[in-house]
Amino acid sequence: MKRSVISLAASVALFAAIALPAHAELDVATLQKAIEASLASDYPKLDALYKEIHAHPELAFQEVKTAARLAAEMRALGFEVTEKVGRTGLVAIYKNGEGPTIMVRTELDGLPMEEKTGLDYASRDKANWNGREVFVAHSCGHDVHMASWVGTAKTLLGLKEQWRGTLMFIAQPAEEIVAGARAMIADGLFTRFPKPDIALALHAGPFSHGTGFYRTGVGSSAADGLDITFHGRGGHGSAPHTTVDPVVIAARFIVEVQSVISREKDPTEFGVVSIGAIHGGTAPNIIPDSVRLSGTIRSYKPEVRAKLHAGIERTAKAAAAMSDAPAPDIKIVEGTKPVMNDPDVVAATADVLKAAFGDKFKISPPGTASEDFSEYAGAGVPSMMFNIGVYDQERIVAARNGGPPIPSNHSPLFAPVPRPTIETGVTAMTLAVLSAFDRHARRK
Repeated sequence: MKRSVISLAASVALFAAIALPAHAELDVATLQKAIEASLASDYPKLDALYKEIHAHPELAFQEVKTAARLAAEMRALGFEVTEKVGRTGLVAIYKNGEGPTIMVRTELDGLPMEEKTGLDYASRDKANWNGREVFVAHSCGHDVHMASWVGTAKTLLGLKEQWRGTLMFIAQPAEEIVAGARAMIADGLFTRFPKPDIALALHAGPFSHGTGFYRTGVGSSAADGLDITFHGRGGHGSAPHTTVDPVVIAARFIVEVQSVISREKDPTEFGVVSIGAIHGGTAPNIIPDSVRLSGTIRSYKPEVRAKLHAGIERTAKAAAAMSDAPAPDIKIVEGTKPVMNDPDVVAATADVLKAAFGDKFKISPPGTASEDFSEYAGAGVPSMMFNIGVYDQERIVAARNGGPPIPSNHSPLFAPVPRPTIETGVTAMTLAVLSAFDRHARRK
């Protein structure tokens, strides 16, 4: 990747005039103007960084070039950077006197899928994934997160007179397989480095740029992996009576497992079982010996999670038994718990977001996707994740009126509008961090 490091010195003067006395109430309007002035100067470089990262995504635990690119940016800003934390993650520390440690997290990884946006900076890169060569795309918005992360770091250094404490910016690998947060924690994230007082993150989503959502408590679902191999006895497609057909068994399971959702789980409680991949057979006239399928299990509550696990296992065994087939190989891999947004952190952050964005930032119900940002709260760090939009409002309105549907995260057509999205990300996260420092100062 081409290096284009964002300089800090050019914009320091923009912030000098707004330094406030220690413990003074945050002047959000003045801070917002300073952030806007900084972005007016810095955005072209953030745009170049975003498009470079977008065009060259890397898969989970393969994010070597991406991590190196971000490490260069953070070192240029004066952060002390440690690479290869949790395999391909990085930790960037900046100390500015005595005070709390505030962590800001971005993800590094892309997805094993082909981008079909038609953008002139669209990814055409490929990588090896589970023994296959696949296209790679930033179709979940992690490129937006990284550009906003760098922009926030730079903006906060320009506002050094506004806060005291330590910035801990982490770039986490392997969020898409919900493994990177655990890897970083296991590699000493909170023992080799200061354990943060607060952790913050944002996520881009398919709604209007300049708007956002937040919530207290459960913010996203728990996610577990499901992998089942059904065994049969192969043979010729013209003589199915001489076989035990694992394709039929797998199909039976895929349909019947949904009754666990509709007939066993309380309909007022969230739970989803989705099968995303089916592998079996080599030719249309050969009944295979086995079929393997994989998917995800999502829920909010532990008791629902346990019910789904039990129902899946029982249904898989029954589907095989109905064909007098051997018992299937069932593997349920616990992924990650729900994101839990700390009430105190949310309350303080919501105040500054409302002051800056008005009713464009709103409370929303919990999301049904999953995030291993939850691991940091699980390690005892009060945390908050909020969401920002990526599309023009006109496009949203057109879709509501029968126009082309809005591509969601993980769609091959997911294409954020860069400038307003990244500027919102930088503004919102900068204010969230300043609010966290201010909250600590007021408690002293």
